[in-house]
Amino acid sequence: MKFSKWHGLGNDYLLVERVDLASPLEPELVRRLCDYHVGIGSDGILEVTGVDGTRAEVVIWNPDGSTAELSGNGTRIAARWLARRSGADEVRIAVGPREVVARMRGGLVVEMDMGPVEVGTSETLDVNGAQLEFTPVSVGNPHAVIVREPARADLLELGPLVENHVRFPERTNVQLVRVDSSSEVTVGVWERGAGETLSSGTSAVAVAAAAVANGWCDSPVTIHLAGGDLLVELDADFRARLMGPAQEICSGVVSPEFFAE
Repeated sequence: MKFSKWHGLGNDYLLVERVDLASPLEPELVRRLCDYHVGIGSDGILEVTGVDGTRAEVVIWNPDGSTAELSGNGTRIAARWLARRSGADEVRIAVGPREVVARMRGGLVVEMDMGPVEVGTSETLDVNGAQLEFTPVSVGNPHAVIVREPARADLLELGPLVENHVRFPERTNVQLVRVDSSSEVTVGVWERGAGETLSSGTSAVAVAAAAVANGWCDSPVTIHLAGGDLLVELDADFRARLMGPAQEICSGVVSPEFFAE
């Protein structure tokens, strides 16, 4: 199996083409490939299921073997891969029912139209007897945006509790947010199916949308993440544009011994 490994601000993915696989990926194989000790190691896998010129269809796998409705970093990586392959500066990546238009902005930078974002009214969760206020956001996948100092200890404690809360039957991504100014926020991310992560594109979009909707910030919003910064712009209809880097790390072939286990 041929693969390439990429990252978007430290959020790393393996990219494979289904045509190079003996059979489609399945959860147990995904978990083994993503394991940093007995596999290649990654925060997920981008399975390219079809390419037609400047358009590609992609399935996004989480490291726990589940699939994601969308990934900002993963889609940005797939877009740069396809742009390089096709020689085009603008490409389209389809993930499930959502199709993202991406443009190459020079160097490693990719700008993507992420489509509409839905921001709900604030709610309160009972988490271990404490009341935790959050803003629900959908970027095609679910998010719980919580205004709270993004201390790592709190993220590691609250992340899994909120992700798996009964309020979210399909689980949720979790963000702890500190508002730094009218145009900047600092965020800690707990990603559904992956855990703590250095960067998340859809989380950045969700936080920016919640910040603008709640009056914490004005668009555009710079999102400071552990792995670096992403820029999110929202129009009057809350359609989001995300800008950030995507970089290839290496490429290779998985040994037949790995599949023989």
